[in-house]
Amino acid sequence: MGMVRGVPRTVRLLALGVFLNAVVSITFVFLFLYLVGPRGLSTTQAGVISGIGGIGLVAGNFTGGWFGDRLGHRRALLAGACVSGSALVVLPVLPVAALYGVLPFAQYAAGVVRSANAALVAVSVPEGGDRRQSFALTRFAANGGFAIGPPLGALVATRFSYDWLFVADGAGTLLFALYAARILPARGSAHSAPSHDPDAPGVWRELRARPAVLVLLAAIVCVDLVYRQQYATLPVFLADHGHGPQLYGWLLAINGGVILCLELPAAHVLRRRAPLGVVGVGLLLVGLGYAVLIPGAGVLFAVAMMLSLTLGEVLYKTPATAYIADQAPAHAQGRFQSLYAGASISGQVLAPPLGAVLYAAAPALLWPVCALLAAGAGAAVLAARRLPGPGEKARTAANVPEAETGSPERAPAG
Repeated sequence: MGMVRGVPRTVRLLALGVFLNAVVSITFVFLFLYLVGPRGLSTTQAGVISGIGGIGLVAGNFTGGWFGDRLGHRRALLAGACVSGSALVVLPVLPVAALYGVLPFAQYAAGVVRSANAALVAVSVPEGGDRRQSFALTRFAANGGFAIGPPLGALVATRFSYDWLFVADGAGTLLFALYAARILPARGSAHSAPSHDPDAPGVWRELRARPAVLVLLAAIVCVDLVYRQQYATLPVFLADHGHGPQLYGWLLAINGGVILCLELPAAHVLRRRAPLGVVGVGLLLVGLGYAVLIPGAGVLFAVAMMLSLTLGEVLYKTPATAYIADQAPAHAQGRFQSLYAGASISGQVLAPPLGAVLYAAAPALLWPVCALLAAGAGAAVLAARRLPGPGEKARTAANVPEAETGSPERAPAG
């Protein structure tokens, strides 16, 4: 309990809802199989529908914070969950032509929910509170639910029907909306009150005042392209070197198990460390993981790669999310979280095509390129620790010693 002692009650309740919703929110895992199986589509058609669904999800993550800042994060979450859940419930009875429009619409709404969840965690933690532990708890809940969901979904699909997966996902998302409506105050709170101020500076102006945030966002886009190769080209690489799907399955199990065991403790132990330093080391570990595959594709190499990749994920994802929340001005918290949410899932669209093209053209270059990209991203984040933050130029002009105002990268209290 000590690791979540500083987490507000609202965040704990929200994390419980995230866990329960994550158990049933696994239709994306089986979507391609559903389209080429029960729906009888070609692999090309299934790829197009899956691809535009992914674009919708990324777009929802990038733009969802706009709704929260103007309408309230609670309203954005409830509206997104209701739209996404309703669309998924009826998706099995829709004609194929309708899937091209309904699926990306449902995924867009799901992206809005994801960014609203992050913003709600950020605004629920009081100023100076421990946001890292709060974000770590919600990630722990989501990962725990996902560890249960796919095996359960496979059982439902084989024993009953793929259609029931979409019904369960949609119904679970609608129940999550009802649950969130009960636990999040409807009036007089940061959850429901719009934070938009027409006289406040625009997001781009706020970002320019925080160059380290811009560097971090660019680095996250770069590393997510690399990180998600584990779901795209890695299984192909392993198969080409004589390994069956069993090894790949065990590697993913290692990834999930290490995250569940270490993410909360790591966030607790490192909570007083400057966030960009922790994030930078995490990105370097991601690069190191893929560098391990350069000499060969043996089992030990593959396991070492996944351990390094996962430790890197543990180090960079939670501190990066919390850092964005700490840097965001109150009137743009949703949009800052939305930018990070979109950056952190951009690889879902970019990784498969770019990785496949490089692997087809020059297989030996894939892992060195991945390692260099992640290492470059990590080095950029580490260098960004020296960039000025909001008000830093004014402090320098006034010749005020840094010790009196605090470092531009300050570890949150708690």
